[in-house]
Amino acid sequence: MSQHLTALYDTRVAEGLLRPDPAQRAAMARLESVRERLEQEAPQRSGFLARFRKAEPMGKQGLYLWGGVGRGKSMLMDMFFQHSGVTGKRRVHFHAFMQEVQAALHEARKTGVDDAIKPVAEAIARDLKLLCFDEMQITDIADAMIVGRLFERLFEAGVVIVTTSNRHPKDLYKDGLNRQLFLPFIALLEDRLEVDELDAMTDYRQDRLAGEQVWFTPADTTAARAIDLIWNDLTGGREEALTLEVKGRDVPVPRFWAGQARMEFDDLCGKPLGPADYLALVGAVKLLVVEHIPVMGPANANEAKRFVTLIDALYEGHVRLVASADAVPEALYVEGAGAFEFERTASRLREMQGAGWGAASD
Repeated sequence: MSQHLTALYDTRVAEGLLRPDPAQRAAMARLESVRERLEQEAPQRSGFLARFRKAEPMGKQGLYLWGGVGRGKSMLMDMFFQHSGVTGKRRVHFHAFMQEVQAALHEARKTGVDDAIKPVAEAIARDLKLLCFDEMQITDIADAMIVGRLFERLFEAGVVIVTTSNRHPKDLYKDGLNRQLFLPFIALLEDRLEVDELDAMTDYRQDRLAGEQVWFTPADTTAARAIDLIWNDLTGGREEALTLEVKGRDVPVPRFWAGQARMEFDDLCGKPLGPADYLALVGAVKLLVVEHIPVMGPANANEAKRFVTLIDALYEGHVRLVASADAVPEALYVEGAGAFEFERTASRLREMQGAGWGAASD
């Protein structure tokens, strides 16, 4: 058995890597309980398909850790995942996982199978004992309609699930279309997972940026180095690619970690993206780094219009913004179609630079 997770947490606090927080430490104790059950449990069923055919009630099969933005949920789950000694484990952002599932279902249906979820669940669960999700949320009707049956089969296969979320299970897919069909999934989560609120004292993500510069001009190598420091502090040097599927199109987010994304202006506004794309991004992130915002004019009025739409989406979604730009907000777009209306965008950009603005108001 490797080092107890609470002891590991205490060590990192003593080293100054973490701030002491009783709620975080209590959550680590619950994660330790999951790890102990996972590592000590002897296989009770032999053969992969037998896991499905002879599934027996196993009680709680993991943990649903929920709480406000920036409380340390992802950090705690990462420590749990890294120090879980089981073979066959996977950590994935929930949104990316559901995209994989939808793509696999599409392929399974091509074979004419009666129940596409069955082979997809079997493929996911094969040789998998632990599945960790970051940022569980349901916003898509297609996901809402299949997630219950999928998770039921994963639980039947004996997969242990640990997930983080900003919402209590009862608030998932809130006000969604045909939500009554989604309610059995909520009951399944509450039955098979321990539900625990991480009521930490501080929004650590927001606190890291409180009073710090978040708008860097000009967008030169000095700005890039400053943003590198912020990004590494927020992500711990970890990142992965995320692909958002919007109305059948893929919107790539090449640098993503735990609800934070880092993108170039050209990738966001130099391509034909629209409100639906930016809303999907807001649904996936709580902090966005946008680099190399140029000064715009009549020749790139389309880019300016998209930038206005992007900032509106970020503003309404309370997404924290870190940016590098060739000018201060008021000087980014002073001539061209919509330049007068851009003044509101500049005002919002100024407001979004405030120390108390952003995810803390979520």
